[in-house]
Amino acid sequence: MERMRIFSKRVVNPLVMRFAGSAHSPFAVVRHVGRRSGRTYATPLLLVPVADGFVIELTYGFAVDWYRNVVAAGHCTILWHGRAYECDAFEVVDPGTGLRTFPAILRFPLRMLGARDFVKMKMQ
Repeated sequence: MERMRIFSKRVVNPLVMRFAGSAHSPFAVVRHVGRRSGRTYATPLLLVPVADGFVIELTYGFAVDWYRNVVAAGHCTILWHGRAYECDAFEVVDPGTGLRTFPAILRFPLRMLGARDFVKMKMQ
C-alpha cells in the first residue's frame, strides 16, 4: 500500500491536478498549509458534496499528510466545480454511511479497494 501511495503522490496526483477543481472535473482540490513547513499545498481528491460540506474517502487512511495538515490548521479550502469553499469543521463518518454517500458507479470500486475511512468536511 505504501508503494501505491507514493506512486499516486508522485505520478497520479500531478496528472490529475491539471483538471481537478475545474467546472466539469469529478476531482476536487484541497488547499492546505503544511503543519511543519507552513507551505501551501494542493492535493486532488475524489469527494461527494452533501448539504453542508463534502464527504471524502481517505484511500490511505487518516495518517496521510494532507489530512493531518488540515486537522492541525483547523481549516482548508476545497475547489470544486470551479468554486472555492472554506471548510473549518471535520468529522469522521462511519464506513457504511460514507460509502452510501457516493454514487453507485463509485461504490463498487471503493468496496473493491476496501474503503473504510471517510471524513466529512463542513463548510463555514
